Amino acid sequence: MGKDKLVSPSFCFILMANFLLFFAFYLILPILPFYLQEEFATDKSLIGFVLSCYTIAALCIRPFAGYLLDAFARRPLYLLAYFVFTSIFAGYIFATTLTLFIALRIVHGLAFGMVSVAGNTILIDILPSSRRGEGIGYYGLANNIAMSFGPMTGLFMHESVSYETIFSCSLISGTIGILMAYMVKTPYKQPVKRPPLSLDRFFLVKGIWAGIALLLLSIPYGMTTTYVAMYADEIGITVNSGLYFTLLAVGLAISRLFSGRQVDRGRVTSVITLGMYLAILSFFALAGLRHLVGWDLPFASYLYLGIALAQGIAFGTMFPAFNALFVNLAPNNQRGTATSTYLTSWDVGIGIGLMVGGSLAQAFGSFSWAYFFGACLTIVSVIFFVWKAGPHYNRNKLR
Repeated sequence: MGKDKLVSPSFCFILMANFLLFFAFYLILPILPFYLQEEFATDKSLIGFVLSCYTIAALCIRPFAGYLLDAFARRPLYLLAYFVFTSIFAGYIFATTLTLFIALRIVHGLAFGMVSVAGNTILIDILPSSRRGEGIGYYGLANNIAMSFGPMTGLFMHESVSYETIFSCSLISGTIGILMAYMVKTPYKQPVKRPPLSLDRFFLVKGIWAGIALLLLSIPYGMTTTYVAMYADEIGITVNSGLYFTLLAVGLAISRLFSGRQVDRGRVTSVITLGMYLAILSFFALAGLRHLVGWDLPFASYLYLGIALAQGIAFGTMFPAFNALFVNLAPNNQRGTATSTYLTSWDVGIGIGLMVGGSLAQAFGSFSWAYFFGACLTIVSVIFFVWKAGPHYNRNKLR
């Protein structure tokens, strides 16, 4: 019996729409601190507050996004959220006061929270269930490619062109993305009686144990993406930290493809556990770099880049498996809620990582202690997943 067909015009269009969305997002991400400092003379603590408004707004809307996507037609909501997300880049060009910029960041975060859940849910709708893990892997790969090229391009442009030009490039990327999103054809969704408001409409209650395991993993990941360049400076590693993110993205990209196929063969919990073991090793290695630098700097520098690749492989292995795990626990009319719960668990951990990482480094005098704490959290996550979340999934999965 032949495999169900994975590649369709709609699948290709949603991959392109996802890539262009994240490229627009990543293009401005590394230049925003410079923009706030130069245009509005903002200090570092206020920069952190302004940038975190986006994450908090995305986090606030995600549970409601899941409910709306399960209750109403998904494609119009996806296109509307994508349009609002893209329009905000034009708003940045004309933002003359810090208050207006903060307001735009909040609306941008709300739109991003909605469009990311909607895109993920529509992807699940158009994928054959037998190849869902593989399809999710390719979809995530589009994010990773954007993460490889977006920040690097943004920083390169920052040296030679104005902020308005960079915002305009994000606007163009998003506009082409909307056209790609418009070309996506979704299967007909039977009108359903609007579900009554209850906790399970906003948060997949069956996914709570897996959500805790994922949250514990995302705390050290949040610390890494935010503070790893500062950590390298602190301990004397002179390798360009842009390379760290490139290798992280390469690891994420390579492993997603392997992971997706294994998930489709029913090895969801095994794949997650394997990724967790590699994550533990990578965070302990990152914490130990401070001690290796004094012994052998070139070796420590190569290890720094090796850790980036290992972290990418670890998390790229787990992402499609966790996504499939949440979807497999939910009935079809709660796919939006399942996707929202998956992304919310991840975002809450990232947010905690942003706050806790800096505080731990401040308290103990080095980021290595923050990564040591992160490595310990990963061990707790593995124990919790093997003891509670994995067995709960195997008892309750619907497909």
